[in-house]
Amino acid sequence: MDAVLLEVLATANEILTAAIVIIAASLLLYNLTRNLHDRVARTSGIVLGCLTAVYLCDTFVALGPAPSIYALTLRLQWYGIAFMPVAMYHLSDALLATTGLPSRGRRRRVIRLLYLIALGFFILAAFTDSLVIPVRLVSSLVVGSENLVSVERGPVFFLYVAYFLIVTTAAFLNVQRARVRCIARSTRRRMGYLQIAMLTPAAGIFPFALLLGVGTDQSIIGLTLVNLANVIVILMLIFLSYPLSFFGSRIPDRLVKIELLRFLLRGPGTGLLALGTIILTTSGSRIFSLPGDEFMPFAVVAVVLLWQWSVALGLPALERWLVYPADDADQIEKLQDLSDRLLTRTDLLQQLEALLASLCDYVRVSSAFVASVPDGMNAEMVSAMGPMIPDVQRLAEQLPPFALHSGDDAEHDSVSVPIRGWNGFWLVPLYSSRNGDRPLMGVLGIQARAQTVDLSSDDNRMLTALVHRASQALDDLSLQGELFAVLEGLLPQVALTRSRANSLEYRQGRPDALVENGSAGSVDEEQFKEQVRAALRHYWGGPGLTSSRLLETESVKRLLSENDNNPVKTLRALLNEGIEKMRPEGERKYVTPEWTLYNILEMRFIQQIKVRDVAQRLVLGESDLYRKQRVAIDQLADTLWKSEQDLTKRTSP
Repeated sequence: MDAVLLEVLATANEILTAAIVIIAASLLLYNLTRNLHDRVARTSGIVLGCLTAVYLCDTFVALGPAPSIYALTLRLQWYGIAFMPVAMYHLSDALLATTGLPSRGRRRRVIRLLYLIALGFFILAAFTDSLVIPVRLVSSLVVGSENLVSVERGPVFFLYVAYFLIVTTAAFLNVQRARVRCIARSTRRRMGYLQIAMLTPAAGIFPFALLLGVGTDQSIIGLTLVNLANVIVILMLIFLSYPLSFFGSRIPDRLVKIELLRFLLRGPGTGLLALGTIILTTSGSRIFSLPGDEFMPFAVVAVVLLWQWSVALGLPALERWLVYPADDADQIEKLQDLSDRLLTRTDLLQQLEALLASLCDYVRVSSAFVASVPDGMNAEMVSAMGPMIPDVQRLAEQLPPFALHSGDDAEHDSVSVPIRGWNGFWLVPLYSSRNGDRPLMGVLGIQARAQTVDLSSDDNRMLTALVHRASQALDDLSLQGELFAVLEGLLPQVALTRSRANSLEYRQGRPDALVENGSAGSVDEEQFKEQVRAALRHYWGGPGLTSSRLLETESVKRLLSENDNNPVKTLRALLNEGIEKMRPEGERKYVTPEWTLYNILEMRFIQQIKVRDVAQRLVLGESDLYRKQRVAIDQLADTLWKSEQDLTKRTSP
């Protein structure tokens, strides 16, 4: 009976140990890929790395290697055991710095000293018997126990115990100081979570077996305690991931929670289920009259697919239950609806191309196009297919006499559409349905297959449906262009507001902190560049200019008196001044490389010339133009940023 119980406990230990490796490694990758710029995320990565190293060694020795490799693995395991206390202290120092109390040099020197001490303990454990001494262990209760190796404490082990207790206590006190300094109730609560949860991994890897005696880690009582500790570590790891996800994040708390929930379900959740399935099916049992080893691949695939299907079905309900407050449910539904309905320009152009292809196949011609004529005078080719592509400028000059407004809504539902002949094409007007008078916004051109229009009633009915779809696509293209233009101006302001809120949440509650964070000087360089991009795109009006945080900068204040004390006009003048600084000397040229960046900024944003026309004028491809436009905007932003930094230094007391 004892042998069976010992075997069950050993198997459970293997499963739980591997589970900890999966969860710790997953959270390590999750934090590093999301918030690598944040110090808290980086230092928490050290903690998770130590934890992963320790339990990865435990997982390896459970596979039953040769005694020499077994002993070597137990020594190498001390990499995580030795460095865990200083990693915890390093994390506590990073948390304390987020509350406005960075190290003045003393804590930094202490951290470096502790890393050297940890390195010393690791060297002692790996290459000497001063800290731990591997010993062979034989148990009559466990089959194959002749390969088991345990460790006993060496003469300097109690120095490690003292180091562990002192450093871990100091880390706990640092987090307590950080918790007291938090202003917002939510951040104080999260810091409290960290204070409890961050000590659990350290306690989970502490080598208690060295205090209890050789072989206790392989006894029934020892394995029971180890399994209990492993369960607590797993729960605390998941619990620890929640508050750590908020540090360095510039997205709303709601999105942080959603991302974490999805990651835990689709990442570690899938890995744990696959691991459990492998262990259960390879335990020597037979399933459906098949050996477990042969049934295992099918079982793993089936479990993973079933789990992913369950997550896809249940995730919306879980998000509503765990994440969305009742008051926000309606707003969240609208945001999700907007996300589902919005299409990119490429999506809409692909729809138009598919529509033109269907039209050509039905009418049995090879060419068709859709052009926009928003003012009835200027035309722009939106989508075209086939060898015959007309000159849109000639189309604008020779547009047949269509009504500028649709007569009534009933005409839209009729089985005939007005068609005019023009230069080998049949032209059909496209009217907007966004307002009541239905203005003309474009034309649909079909290659003429005869001198006169020879469409049957079925052809007319089909053409009417396609014209309706083309009108909707052109309407959507115009509407979403306006929507994206507004979002392009507003999103940088929203992102900056969120980042400022994050910095205030972890500040000590003193008046000068609020003033400091409210100043333009608190904007970092990347945020400054985003503001410049938005202001350029809304150069002649829009939230990117009128609501820009650049209006608060010293550069704008310096030029206010020269621009009628109008901040928006001043910001426009500042952008223009920066663009002119990029102008090379001499006569303006359009195809010379040194003039390219200036020409792009001046033509695209000041003259508001369309991308296609600018690309033709500068002899560039559109993709190349967009790439050089990003370079030009970054160069302008760098120039303005340096000027702003110089002004801030001169005006600061």
